[in-house]
Amino acid sequence: MTQTLQQQWAQCQTILADNLTASAYQTWFAPIVPLQFAEGVLVLQVKSQFVAEYIEENYIPLLSAAILRVFGQGTRLEYRVLIDSASGAGTMLPSAGPATQGRQMVAGQRPMGNFDSQLNTLYTFDSFVAGEPNKLARTAGITIAKQPGSTAFNPLFIYGGSGVGKTHLANAIGNQARLINPQLRVLYVSANTFKLQYQDATKTNRIPDFLNFYQSVDVLIVDDIQYFAGLKGTQDTFFHIFNHLQQLRKQLIFTCDRAPVELKDIEERLLTRFKYGLAAEITRPDYELRKNILLNKMRRDGIALTDEVVDFIAQNVKDSVRDLEGVLASLLAHSTLTDKEIDLALTEKVVSHIVAIQPHKTTVGDVIGAVANHFNLPERALLAQNRSKDIAQARHVAFYLSKQLTGCSLTEIGFKIGRRTHATVLHSVALVKEQLEFDPVLRQHVAQIESALNA
Repeated sequence: MTQTLQQQWAQCQTILADNLTASAYQTWFAPIVPLQFAEGVLVLQVKSQFVAEYIEENYIPLLSAAILRVFGQGTRLEYRVLIDSASGAGTMLPSAGPATQGRQMVAGQRPMGNFDSQLNTLYTFDSFVAGEPNKLARTAGITIAKQPGSTAFNPLFIYGGSGVGKTHLANAIGNQARLINPQLRVLYVSANTFKLQYQDATKTNRIPDFLNFYQSVDVLIVDDIQYFAGLKGTQDTFFHIFNHLQQLRKQLIFTCDRAPVELKDIEERLLTRFKYGLAAEITRPDYELRKNILLNKMRRDGIALTDEVVDFIAQNVKDSVRDLEGVLASLLAHSTLTDKEIDLALTEKVVSHIVAIQPHKTTVGDVIGAVANHFNLPERALLAQNRSKDIAQARHVAFYLSKQLTGCSLTEIGFKIGRRTHATVLHSVALVKEQLEFDPVLRQHVAQIESALNA
């Protein structure tokens, strides 16, 4: 008797439920609706793009295993993201699994038809939020995607701490390059996977095939290159691949958790080649970028958060983009399971379980330093009796922000900023408030100083 789609998906759900906690299953998989299985493609409807991305990031090996067991080998998975529940409108997203999940790339095998890039198709420039901490790396990446191998940025060495977006950006470059030129052979591989493939090729005497495969690639992306440290055989082989590809003007892109100069146990000849092109650092997201990342994910995933909640997360979750995404995922899970709105109390509870909240009270001294730095003035100029227009304006802003952010009385603020009177501070605060209503340049200055204080 032929099973219905609902029956087959119910079997998948049983497998998932047996291998997950009850809360994880109820949050991420119970609401999924199977829509279609035709020509080897299984279409699952999810509530938002956020849900699809979270499943891809955290559960795709398990989901792939369940789908392949029930629907058979070669099954491809697509998500249909529900945009409007009233009209039923939605959009499609491809999955990185299950057809490719767990499949080993055979060294020396040149795939027929479409080249399996191993890229994460969810990582694009559209979903990579731009900001000052990633500006150089992102700009270089966009340039490379248009003309791989033909720019001065070869290799591109992207480095930075964990969770700042290195893997996302590297995949975005590959995806954009393939979008512009579908014939390009773009390959994403982790350093650890490359090592294991090399070891397997060595054991089976297939090193020539291994080299031939990698030397046939147009754009090679190696993630976490620091894991080559101490692996002499792997480094020697990669050195030959590097030289071959660069001589053919093929593009090389590496990610690493540190700058090339800080790498240990890497052969000098390889380190020298890492420095040929551009080393671009991605630093920890600043307050402005953190807030924009949250707002971007809210728009794409249909998550509604108050300004108060967004500001609290952006102020306290500082280390990485991954932590921001983790907070959103936890908030969504808590809200779904408890059927409660996401308010500040819930946010504080969730954030405290993910990062250590360090309460910081902005001081008048903090404001003086931030204002002086923003306007490129010495702090003593704000405290002196100088009445020049530029310094007076900066001092007005310092009075205004001290009143808004520190909780100090007008008398205290006046005393700490050049021993001014209560009336002087009150006049400055009123003046800035009035100017903010019609002066967009001043609004921008004030916003940037606030961002610096919250970073």
